[in-house]
Amino acid sequence: MKIAFIGLGNMGSPMASNLVNAGHDVTVFDLVESAMQALESEGAKRADSAEGAAKGAEVVISMLPAGVHVKGLYLGRDGGPGLLEALEAKPLIIDASTISPEDARTVAAAAKEKGLTWLDAPVSGGVGGAKAGTLTFIVGGEAAGFEQAKSVLEAMGKNIFHAGDSGAGQVAKICNNMLLGILMSGTAEALALGVKNGMDPAVLSEIMKQSSGGNWALNVYNPWPGVMEGSAASRDYQGGFLTDLMAKDLGLAWELALGSKATVPMGSQARNLFALHSAQGNGAIDFSSIQKLYRAG
Repeated sequence: MKIAFIGLGNMGSPMASNLVNAGHDVTVFDLVESAMQALESEGAKRADSAEGAAKGAEVVISMLPAGVHVKGLYLGRDGGPGLLEALEAKPLIIDASTISPEDARTVAAAAKEKGLTWLDAPVSGGVGGAKAGTLTFIVGGEAAGFEQAKSVLEAMGKNIFHAGDSGAGQVAKICNNMLLGILMSGTAEALALGVKNGMDPAVLSEIMKQSSGGNWALNVYNPWPGVMEGSAASRDYQGGFLTDLMAKDLGLAWELALGSKATVPMGSQARNLFALHSAQGNGAIDFSSIQKLYRAG
């Protein structure tokens, strides 16, 4: 298929690469020149603008940092028109960003007014999953659009879920990432307690992995440096899912809870911890670096 891919960050670049490797005709756009050059070397085409990338595309995929960027792309910014206005054809639009459900529904409604299908399809699985093509896609939107999107999403992911109507993908992703933030901060806390009382972090990790404390953060993404080969913690927390992005997602969970009068005491605590960790200069490194907050204490 002819696909436009907009947003080539830590997640978007490997996702676009997998589409190229699957044989799709991919045109990319990003504000970072080097990101486009890297994809071009793999066989993608490049465009000078998002509108240029989307011209003639059957599918448009975006992967952007936050809701303000998604709304700016599709609805316009500073009084200028957005991508929805510029589209000449009627491609399927898939936004893989993690944004608020309200923002997702706003863009979906604007797209529907123009006869376009817009899906919110945030992902889980991190940079490792993006590179391996094993991401989980959590899709909100019309069932017909979901069925149309599946063949494209399967080139980038292993598990494809239809969560419900527009915005449902974001609700599910926010709940998932709130739990992940809680698990990572709790795992880091437990490891720090053990090490301060004489335990080897690798031995303690193995014990907890095989016991009732086992969880994804411990089993797959261990936050203690040197314990798990290939983890962000063993790369000085470089790459991966940034602390600032986890703080953003926990903020989205807090806003969702506030709007629905839900009680999220552990989610709120995780939000505070990651906000503090970010404020201490760790926003641009992997979120598992929350371990540093406990090791310093």
